[in-house]
Amino acid sequence: MRVLHLSTSDTNGGAARAAYRLHTGLRSNGVDSQMLVQNKCSDEEHVYGPEGVVGKIKSKIRPRIDKLPLKRHPDRDSEIFSPAWTPERRAKQIAKYDPDIVHLHWISGGFMRPETIAQIDAPVVWTLHDMWAMTGGCHYSGDCNRYRDRCGSCPKLGSSMEADLSRLTWIRKKRAWEDVDLTIVTPSRWLAQCAHSSTLLGHFPIEVIPYGIDLDVYKPVSRTEARRILNLPPEPSLILFGAMNPTQNQRKGFDLLLEALNDLEMRESPLEPELVVFGNSSTSQELTSAFRAHYLGQFSDDEALALLYSAADVFVAPSRRDNLPLSVQESLACGTPVVAFDIGGMPDMISHRSNGYLADPYDSEDLATGIAWCLREDRREELSEAARTTACDKFSLERNAEAYVDLYRRIANRK
Repeated sequence: MRVLHLSTSDTNGGAARAAYRLHTGLRSNGVDSQMLVQNKCSDEEHVYGPEGVVGKIKSKIRPRIDKLPLKRHPDRDSEIFSPAWTPERRAKQIAKYDPDIVHLHWISGGFMRPETIAQIDAPVVWTLHDMWAMTGGCHYSGDCNRYRDRCGSCPKLGSSMEADLSRLTWIRKKRAWEDVDLTIVTPSRWLAQCAHSSTLLGHFPIEVIPYGIDLDVYKPVSRTEARRILNLPPEPSLILFGAMNPTQNQRKGFDLLLEALNDLEMRESPLEPELVVFGNSSTSQELTSAFRAHYLGQFSDDEALALLYSAADVFVAPSRRDNLPLSVQESLACGTPVVAFDIGGMPDMISHRSNGYLADPYDSEDLATGIAWCLREDRREELSEAARTTACDKFSLERNAEAYVDLYRRIANRK
C-alpha cells in the first residue's frame, strides 16, 4: 500500500510533527509511506520538499502571498487565517507518486487550495489538526459557530459583511468537495463533534484517532539528572509552560497562567515554585515578582524535550482552545502531570485528579488550585505513575499507526 502524506512542513510545528511521526510509524509497520511538503526540515529520505534554489525560494514566499487578501481586513484579530488561494500544481505532483491513499494534514500557508483536493485521483484521508477544513479560513473559531452554516460576517476578520472573505472561502470549499472521496480523521472527540456539526464536513465519514508518540523517547528521566543537564535549579518546584511562541499566541493562554501565578502568590502556602518556559527566550508580559522565570527558547529535539518534561513537577497548558496538543501527551509520557482547562481535547488526555487537573474553563483561580494540587509532595509518585500509564495505554506510536493501517484497508476494500 502506497500512502502519500501532504503537509506544509515535516517537523516545524505540532501538526507537522504529528504527521511526521505517523509517517515514520507507518514505515516501521511495513507501509510504503512518503511525505510531500512545502518546507522540508528533516533529512528523512522519504520526505520530498521543493527542489533547487528557485523552488525553495518559492516555498518561502508562498505563505506571504497567501496572506495578501487579508489586507482588505485591517481590523482582523491576530490569530492565523488562511484564504488558501495561492495557485499551485500539487495535483500533478501527487499523480507522479501514484499513491493508493492520499493523506492530508495541515496544508495551509499557500501549500494547497481547496479546489486541488477535488483533483486527486485516489481516496483522500484528512487528519484535522485544527478547525480550518470546516471554516471559511480561521483555524479556531472561538465563540463563533457560523461555520455550522456558511460563515460570513466573520468576527475573526472584524467583518460585518455577509459576503466577506470567509463566506467566499467557504463557498469555494463547498463547491470543490461535493463529490470527493474523503474520510475525515480527528485526533480528539471535541474536534469530531465540531466536524459533525459542520455543513462542509458533516456528511463525510469521521473517525477519531489520537496522535501517537514514541514512548521509548518520551519516558521518565531522573528529575535530578534532567535538571543538571538543562542547568535548571535542583531544589524548587518547577512549573513548565511552552509551545511555539507561546507567550505571543493569545490562544495558548499565557496571560491566564500569569493570573494563576499571581493568585498562587496571594495564598498562604509553603510553595515557592519557579516558572520554566520553552518556545520563547523572553516575554514582554509582566511576571509576578514572586516567581523566578527561566526562558529556554526553542526546543525541537525530542530527547531534549523529554528531559525538559522530566525536569518539571507539573506542566500547565492553559489554552483557550486546543485540539489534542502534543505537549500534553509528551508530558504525560514523561511522568509529569498536566494542569489545563476543561476544553477541547484536554479531557481525552487528562483524568481529573488522577494524572493531572482539569480546571473550570478560563478560571485562573481554579487553574492555580490545580497547580497547587499537583505540586503536593505526597502526590508526586502517584501522579507520575498515572501520567505514564495514560500515555502507554492510549498514545503509543504503534497504536496510532495500526489504527491508520486499519482505516486505509477499510477504505481500500470499499473500492
